[in-house]
Amino acid sequence: MDNRENGMNYAPEGKSRPVVRPGEFKVGVIGLDHGHIFGMTKGLREAGADIVAAYDPDPAKVEAFRKEFPEARAAAGEEEILSDPSIALVSCASIASDRAAVGMKVLAAGKDFFSDKPPFVRQEQVDAAREMVRKTGRRWFVYYSERLHVEAAVYAERLINEGAIGDVVEIRGWGPHRIGLFPRPDWFYVKEQYGGILTDIGSHQLEQMLTYAHAKDARLISSRVGNLHHHDHPGLEDFGDATFVTDNGIPCYVNVDWFTPLGLGTWGDGRIIVIGSKGYLELRKYIDVAAENTPDHVILVDDKGEHHFRVHGQVGYPYFGAMILDCINRTEHAISQEHIFRAIELAIEAETKAIRI
Repeated sequence: MDNRENGMNYAPEGKSRPVVRPGEFKVGVIGLDHGHIFGMTKGLREAGADIVAAYDPDPAKVEAFRKEFPEARAAAGEEEILSDPSIALVSCASIASDRAAVGMKVLAAGKDFFSDKPPFVRQEQVDAAREMVRKTGRRWFVYYSERLHVEAAVYAERLINEGAIGDVVEIRGWGPHRIGLFPRPDWFYVKEQYGGILTDIGSHQLEQMLTYAHAKDARLISSRVGNLHHHDHPGLEDFGDATFVTDNGIPCYVNVDWFTPLGLGTWGDGRIIVIGSKGYLELRKYIDVAAENTPDHVILVDDKGEHHFRVHGQVGYPYFGAMILDCINRTEHAISQEHIFRAIELAIEAETKAIRI
């Protein structure tokens, strides 16, 4: 299901790179409201996890999930998964506003949790989750897919860490999405349920900003949101942007919207530009417009010239294996817990304080 037109069900195909033996790491799934669950589950399975059970109140969603993952039994309810001592991790892509409550149950049951983004839509949910992590010692992972499940983004991080562009001095991110081609669920148009555009798809951009800047935190300068065109859905925000300065002094700008036209060969022309003291990178994540309808293009310009790296199928998605090993070994190599929480907290802050257009 590597669906390049439908962003809600976009699930990149990777190579099988198991980090555990069969039966060593079992995963249950609770909540199938967002199609990201397919990408989340594929990434885990490719890293060696066994997908053993799935539950959603809607049997049709469970049946659709089991067509892709027939090894997963249809659980009778949440408790069947939460009480299964063999399940180490529970994944969740329920309605955005409901994910925090599922996570609290999962951690209370002694398991680690893997949430779709946004994992929270209100600050009090983050506060409760942070306290539950401290209390239980379990992990609360998040599927920030626009970095973790994009080979161009993985490769760009390597280049930055290797000093290919010198010191990072500025970051600009664009996350346009397509709203058409298929029906969206009702909750997609209810702000209390999806969290607002900066909380939702903006959280991807904030997570990348912290990562590429090698920053632990950032300060919000300004933010804006609005419904510029979709007035038949007054609860929808179709535009949002924000400016930040990271704790190590790097100015950042993020922009997200729901205005991808039907003529584009994929669901959104996501791009990141990272400017350094000795060059710059541009990530053309999902398409090289009017040139190549293929994903994962990394453009590097430095003192030696212009370089175009086509990395699709070349890099892989190391996050999933590292996440599994973190669960087993109780380490923090895949991604730090505080990084996960700060990324969404910054997105929620930007949403809460935004000027309403």
